[in-house]
Amino acid sequence: MASAPPTIFSRRQASAKWDRARSRRQAGKAATFLSDALVDEVIDRVDFIRLEPKTALVVGDMTNRLAATFHDRGAEVKLGLLGQFDEEQPADNPGFDLIVHLMGLGHVNDLPGALIHARHALADDGLFMAAFPGAGSLPALRRIALAADGDRAAPRMHPLVDNLAASNLLQRAGFRRQVVDSFRLNLRYGAFETMVNDLRDHGLTRALNTPSPPWTRAHLARAKAEFDAMRDDEGKVPETIEILVMSGWR
Repeated sequence: MASAPPTIFSRRQASAKWDRARSRRQAGKAATFLSDALVDEVIDRVDFIRLEPKTALVVGDMTNRLAATFHDRGAEVKLGLLGQFDEEQPADNPGFDLIVHLMGLGHVNDLPGALIHARHALADDGLFMAAFPGAGSLPALRRIALAADGDRAAPRMHPLVDNLAASNLLQRAGFRRQVVDSFRLNLRYGAFETMVNDLRDHGLTRALNTPSPPWTRAHLARAKAEFDAMRDDEGKVPETIEILVMSGWR
């Protein structure tokens, strides 16, 4: 009998951070560059292959542009909110021509199972596409977090999926014509607080099941000192988000 996957992520914490990201966006002051880049990438890829879905499931689009785009093209669109949509459960109404999942699959405990459920929710020849931060993302933040913790490193950063693992997972789930690639968003920050706010705006803060001690004033002081130590000649700290894009056909 197969053992249950390890519980790496907390659904409660993940739901709370996605809710916070949506609230910040509704307040009108949130950063949107990552959400916008993901949506632009999906639309470009769907247009490139000239896919015209009649039914689509869109999960995790905080811009609402994907649903509007597919609806305007004649598709019946179902929406799923991150934190409420359960990727690890079978779909209640399978048969979608297109499933797009943004951001959330990087926070799933049973990723192989989630991909299998996604494939089963597709119609024959339907396309599944997911995009989320993958391996290589947030190296500056990882360095800052380690420096802030000092001699007692705590579990704060998420494990990330690389291209090879993603390709193997799609194959294992039974998808045909698997395509896995990535693109990079290069960022530069003048203040540590701006970096943190951008993470919160996009729901990229911690959702690990393992508890970790909260940051104290000493933690924050060490984090800011490390941030300052990383400034380039123009006073900025470079940061990178490597977006992993997974596609497969049923």
